[in-house]
Amino acid sequence: MNIVVAMDSFKGSLSSMQAGQAVRAGIAQADPSVSVTVRPLADGGEGTVEALISGMGGQWQQVTVTGPLGAPVVCSYGILPATGTAVVEMSGAAGLTLVPKSQRNPLYTTTYGVGEVIRDAMAKGCRRFLVGIGGSATNDGGVGMLQALGYGFWDAEGRPIPHGAQGLSQLARITCDGVLPQLAQCEFRVACDVTNVLCGPQGCSAVYGPQKGATPETIQDMDQWLFHYAQLAQAVCPDTAHPDAPGTGAAGGLGFAFQTFTRGVLEPGVSIVLEETHLEDFIRDADLVITGEGRLDGQTAMGKAPVGVAQLAKRHHKPVVALAGCVTPDATACHAQGIDAFFPILSGPCSLEQAMEPDTARANLAATAQQVFRLFQAGMTN
Repeated sequence: MNIVVAMDSFKGSLSSMQAGQAVRAGIAQADPSVSVTVRPLADGGEGTVEALISGMGGQWQQVTVTGPLGAPVVCSYGILPATGTAVVEMSGAAGLTLVPKSQRNPLYTTTYGVGEVIRDAMAKGCRRFLVGIGGSATNDGGVGMLQALGYGFWDAEGRPIPHGAQGLSQLARITCDGVLPQLAQCEFRVACDVTNVLCGPQGCSAVYGPQKGATPETIQDMDQWLFHYAQLAQAVCPDTAHPDAPGTGAAGGLGFAFQTFTRGVLEPGVSIVLEETHLEDFIRDADLVITGEGRLDGQTAMGKAPVGVAQLAKRHHKPVVALAGCVTPDATACHAQGIDAFFPILSGPCSLEQAMEPDTARANLAATAQQVFRLFQAGMTN
């Protein structure tokens, strides 16, 4: 019998691979002869680098870059040597959690450090990039990142514009003659799970500006500056500058920068992870697929990682079971998305803190997986 396990992380408790290994341990307790393959799973957001690096033989890297407020920060990212792929989370260089609440103001936060991470990975031979762009502190249209990669953003006097959204207020000209030549050889797959456009009522300034510290007045200003920036970008890159395309407003316009200036492709994060980990190749020969996450609910059914696994499994008519730290009543919507049955792993009353203790979560996952497998095995033999 062959079982494939692809668990999303139990955030704050277990990583993707740790959760998968716990499931494997539970199945082994029931029948050590069963073949269990554990594969990494993530949705392109927090934890994606860890999942891919730990699950695919990657290498951790650290580089000191310019943080969102201009002070140095140490950003971790990963390299998958087999394919020369860098796995980057922009939040490691320009994330909202790097900015104290009292200092949050997108007029001054920059994505320059994201470009520095890309530059470091290029220097180490990477030409493929998987980039998660959730959790940003910025609204600079990705200009900071592009400046770090050699694009010129100039004011009317021919001076480089300052960092942050405030710099866009002075933008008069964009040039490409200083771009790093290696960039033309690079491929960017950008994990983007929002559909916001660059400008307007559904644009990045209006929708995400408030959580980054923007006032109603600065929101209106930033939206106008981004509109002007997009017009200049369309003159430089007419084939790829489409500010009304879904996702261009992600991460304060970083989605627009990737799409326009690097020919990056904006895709759902889970789709990128499933393809890059070649999960379908393992599922083809599986008798059972087990997935799950910390909390299984109605949001899971709207395209989160476990449903991505389930839909992939259903292409090959495989049964799918999900395990979760907790399950809400609206999780039944997951059945229509390919999850045949789901099970909460808690065996008795306890506090949230107790349930999230890594050793407790491992033990609960293993125990539940063992019982689920025994039920499946009994069904196979009857």
